[in-house]
Amino acid sequence: MVRWGLARDPMRSERRLTRHTSSSDVIRTRAFAKINLTLRVLGARPDGYHEIRSTFQTVELHDLMTLVRHSGPLRLRCSDPACPTDSTNLVWRAAEELWSAAGRKGEPGDVLIRIVKRIPVQAGLGGASSDAAAALRALSVLWRVRVTNERLRDIATGLGADVPFFLEGGMALGVARGDSLLGLADRPETWVVLAVPSFGVSTAEAFGWWDQAEHGADGDGSGWNDCGNDLQQPVAERHPEIAELVRHLNDAGASYAGMSGSGSAVFGLFGGRRAADRACRLLSRRGKRVLVTRTLGRAQFKARSRPFKVAKTGR
Repeated sequence: MVRWGLARDPMRSERRLTRHTSSSDVIRTRAFAKINLTLRVLGARPDGYHEIRSTFQTVELHDLMTLVRHSGPLRLRCSDPACPTDSTNLVWRAAEELWSAAGRKGEPGDVLIRIVKRIPVQAGLGGASSDAAAALRALSVLWRVRVTNERLRDIATGLGADVPFFLEGGMALGVARGDSLLGLADRPETWVVLAVPSFGVSTAEAFGWWDQAEHGADGDGSGWNDCGNDLQQPVAERHPEIAELVRHLNDAGASYAGMSGSGSAVFGLFGGRRAADRACRLLSRRGKRVLVTRTLGRAQFKARSRPFKVAKTGR
């Protein structure tokens, strides 16, 4: 149940894109979002990043990525105008790194990448990082590049702290910058209501505000019963709507509600679809931007994020 801005048929443009191509020339994959069940900030690091301890959990909400083989330089398109389509996009950087790792010279090419964007940008849901990981998987297939899993993880780590997690999915404990991962046992499927304000929050801003505040960390970051986000208070002090959304989700019956990552999205956890739908309706009536999704275990993530060839759709 999505409450904002998606076309009735987001596949329509993809069918037009693939109409005159063969199935061997088109690869499609899904890039799933995440929420941070916990995010403890332990302090600043000498390299300019922050030491964190965070529990990541993939959810069913996803971007859709289609890769089409074509002659010429790399081209990138996105359905969301807020998403850059040049070398500042992590997908572009992922293509550059994989092209180089394959021993190919010059700039990456021979592919058009189209992203149907469903994960809001600057929302703390990992959309850019997930897109980058999805691109690594799909480009490996389209370009017939053979790289070890270890090399792929190294490339992912170089792209961003969250990218390695999106090669694995499920629930995991991330330490250091969040890129050192320990897979955790999947918990029972849980329904998630996501509320996204009209503004975004950059990661650099959120950690900068944390640096300016008095802070501390507690809890072991190991799962559902230790929820908490050390960035929530400093972000909510600048954006009071964060605290308002948390309050609304708690009032609607969430077992826990809090900000994901560096924000701005807020999530609420619910035991069933009916309760989640009810909360979604309540917040929608207040004019909030809301959707319902659910958690995605590691095996589900692996199966559903696997790149696949697209059958020819021409007439």
